[in-house]
Amino acid sequence: MPRKGMRSLCFHSKSPSFAAYSSSPSRPSSVSFPTPRRVPVTNFTDAMIEDIIGNAAVLVMKWNPETSTYAKVTSLFYESKKEAQQFIRCVTELQKAMHFLVSEDPTSEKIVHAQSLMEIAMKRLQKEFYQILSMNRAHLDPESVSTRSRSSVTSTRSSTSDYEDGGATTDDDVRFARESISEVEHVSSVAMADLKSIAECMISSGYAKECVHIYKIIRKSIIDEGMYKLGVERLSSSQIHKMDREVLDLRIRSWLNAVKMSISTLFNGERILCDHVFASSASIRESCFTHISREAATLLFGFPQVLVAKSKKSSSSLDVFRLLDMYTSISERWPEIDSIFSFESTDAVRSQALNSLIKLSESVRSMLSDFESTIQKDSSKSVSHGGGVHDLTLRVMNYLSLLTDYSNVLVDIVSDWPPPAKSSLPESYFDSPHSEDGQAPVISLRMAWLLLVLLCKLDDKAKHYKDVSLSYLFLANNLQYMISNVRTSNLQYLLGEDWISKHERKVRQFAENYEGLAWGKVFASLPENPTVEISTEEARLIFRNFNFSFEEAHRKQRTSVVPDRKLREEMQVSIAKKLVSAYREFYDAHRLTVGGGRSVELYVRFAPEDVENHLSDLFFGTMDSDGSSQYSPSHRRSPLRL
Repeated sequence: MPRKGMRSLCFHSKSPSFAAYSSSPSRPSSVSFPTPRRVPVTNFTDAMIEDIIGNAAVLVMKWNPETSTYAKVTSLFYESKKEAQQFIRCVTELQKAMHFLVSEDPTSEKIVHAQSLMEIAMKRLQKEFYQILSMNRAHLDPESVSTRSRSSVTSTRSSTSDYEDGGATTDDDVRFARESISEVEHVSSVAMADLKSIAECMISSGYAKECVHIYKIIRKSIIDEGMYKLGVERLSSSQIHKMDREVLDLRIRSWLNAVKMSISTLFNGERILCDHVFASSASIRESCFTHISREAATLLFGFPQVLVAKSKKSSSSLDVFRLLDMYTSISERWPEIDSIFSFESTDAVRSQALNSLIKLSESVRSMLSDFESTIQKDSSKSVSHGGGVHDLTLRVMNYLSLLTDYSNVLVDIVSDWPPPAKSSLPESYFDSPHSEDGQAPVISLRMAWLLLVLLCKLDDKAKHYKDVSLSYLFLANNLQYMISNVRTSNLQYLLGEDWISKHERKVRQFAENYEGLAWGKVFASLPENPTVEISTEEARLIFRNFNFSFEEAHRKQRTSVVPDRKLREEMQVSIAKKLVSAYREFYDAHRLTVGGGRSVELYVRFAPEDVENHLSDLFFGTMDSDGSSQYSPSHRRSPLRL
C-alpha cells in the first residue's frame, strides 16, 4: 500500500479537483434533503457546555486546513482512525450542546462559537468524504471486490498448478496473492465504514446537501466510465441500420456482455454501496442511486428498442437468434433488475427494460411469420439427387432445432400470439404435450404448424420426380430427417412422443410404397411357389425375366440415397427378405435343369449371394465413372443381416 505521506499529497486544500466537487458548508442544507435528526435535548451544566465546546475547538482547529499546515497535507481518516472516530464523537456532542443552548438561551454567544466550529468541522468532513471516495474508486464496489476475489483465487490455483507442472511459482507467490486479496477486501470494508460514519454525521448535522453533492458526482463518473469501457454508447436507429451485419453482430455481443457485467457488478455494487453509506436516510439513498445510475441504465436497456426500430433493412440485417439472446439476457436477470432498481424514481429503468422485452418479442414473432412465409413461397423445382434430403428441409430443421434452444423464453414470446387455426392442422397435431388446462401450449402448436407447412411443401416438391418410386423415397428420407432432428433437440419435448411415433409410421409407409413401385416387377418375376416342378423352358423364361427386371431395378435404384443409416439398413433388409429367400429356393430347384446341354450362365446371371451383395450396395447414391452400374459380386458394402 502507498505510504501515508503519498496519500496526503492528494489532499491539499488547494487541489482543483476537490474545488470542482465541493460546495461551501456555510449553513445547513436546503429542504430538498431530510430534516436533520432531532437530537434529544440533554440537560447540560455550564461546565459541561464549556468542556464540549473546548474539546471540539481543540480537535476541529487541529484539522482546520485554513489555520494548520499539518491539516493541509494530511488526511484525518488515513492518519489516525482513533482520532477520526474521536472527531466524529466531538461533532455529535457539539450538535447536542447546540440544541440545548438553542432551547435554553437562543442569544448565547456560545451558539455562535459552536456554529463556527460546526462549519469548520463539516468542511473538514466534506474533504475527507471526497478523498475517501476518490482514492478508493477501485475498491468501493463490493460486488467487484468479490468478483476480483474469485478471479484471484482462480489465478492462484492456476499458478500453483503451473508450479507443479514445472513453472516458477513459489509458495511465497501464492501466500502473497492470498494476502493481496485480503488486503483489497479490508480496504473496501474500511472505506465503506468511514464513508458511512461521515455521511451519518453530516446528515444528522444538517449538511446532507454537501455530502450528497460529492457522492453523486464521483460515483456517477465511475458508472459512466464503466459503461464506456463496456462499449455502451448512445446510438440512433439510422446509425445502427447503416452498420454491416458483422459490425452489428459485434455490437450485440458487446451489449450482451455489458448487461451481464453491469447487472452483476456495476449497478448491483453501486446499490449495495449506496444503501450502506446512506443507511440512515431512505430518501437520500434513493436520490443518490437514481442520479448515479438511471441515465446509464436507461441507455443500456434502450439499445434493443433502438435496434429493432422499423427499418427496411432490419429484416435482413438482424438475426432472430441474437434477438432471442438479448431477450434472454434481460428476462433472466429481471428479478435482479427489479430488485436493484426498486425505487419509485428508477421506475423509468424498469419500464425501459420491459419495453425492450416487448419490442424484442414483436420482432421475433414477425421474424417467425416471415420464416413461415419463406417456406410457403419456396418455388424451387429442383429435386434432391436420388431422393435425398432437400436443402429446404436441412435449413428449416436446423433453424427450428436452434430455435427450440430458446424454448424457455419462446413460451413467453408467443404466449399472446394467436396459434394457427385448429382447422389448419390435422387433428393428430393436437396430441402434443398438453398443459394443465388440457390444451397444447402455443409454442407446441406453432412448431407443429411450421413442420406441417414444411411437409406440405415437400409433398409438392416430390411431384417433380419422373420416377414415382423416388417421390416416396424422397418423402421417407425427408420425414426421417425431420424426426431425427426432433429426437435430438428440444422439439421432442414440444411435440411429444405421439407426434414422433405417428410420423415414424408414415416413414415406414413411404418406404413400403417405394419398395412396391421400385422392386415390384422383380418380386413378380418369381413364382409364388419357387420349388414347384416346371418345364425347362418355363424355368429359362423365369430366369430371363428375373435377370432383366433385377438389372433394370438395380440400375435405376443404385443412384438412390438413404442418408439415415438405420432407415437404409431396414429398407435393404426388407427388400432382401422378400427377394433373396424366394430367389434362392428357385435357384436351388431349377439352376441345373435350365442348361439342357448349354452353359447355365446363358440363363442364370446371378447366384443368390450376388443378389444379396447387389442389394447391400443400395441407397449409397453411387455410380461408376461412366454413369453405369457394374454388377460384380465383389462390389459390396457389408453383408445384409436377414
